[in-house]
Amino acid sequence: MDDSVDADVRLRVATPEDAAAVRRIYAPYVRDSPATFRTEVPAVERMRRKIREKRAADEYPWYVAVADDPDASDGAKPKVVGYAYGSQLRERPAYRWAVETSIYVDAAAQRDGIGTRLYERLLGTLRRQGYCSAYAALGMPNPESEAFHERHGFERVGTFPAAGFKLGDWHDVVWYHRRLREPDGDPDEPAPVSRVEEASA
Repeated sequence: MDDSVDADVRLRVATPEDAAAVRRIYAPYVRDSPATFRTEVPAVERMRRKIREKRAADEYPWYVAVADDPDASDGAKPKVVGYAYGSQLRERPAYRWAVETSIYVDAAAQRDGIGTRLYERLLGTLRRQGYCSAYAALGMPNPESEAFHERHGFERVGTFPAAGFKLGDWHDVVWYHRRLREPDGDPDEPAPVSRVEEASA
């Protein structure tokens, strides 16, 4: 499905061909920030496999934001400038109506509303699929991400103190929660991503 259009930025479903761009965006967060507790930048092939497997499982959405690159020559492909996806919160079956969210935006494209558009698209899809709760785990300190999540209806619900050691220091993990839909009664199984995307096309 081809997707949200606003000015020069477009949202679409991620494909395995986006792996190198996703890695490029993610790498500075791994190398220079406690935002993620990963300490080594994953290989492009690992990213490609992750996107491919997520698409095949059809349980959680993954979107990228693409924009025309003003520094590229004519005819160059649009540049991926951000991405957001959902993933399993915990393995046990009773957790299957809860989802963990992740979002990363290229440093050069931040504060342009790209993160907001990605999260609105992601959370909307998750809600239509039937998920009840979205959770985000933020490595601290991370004031920009805290403010971003609070603007999008997330509430701080807990802290894992000194949960990880990275960049020469111990870092807390703060958990945020947003209700997607009321968990009333006996819920239906979450719908596949593809079915929700087709219905909204």
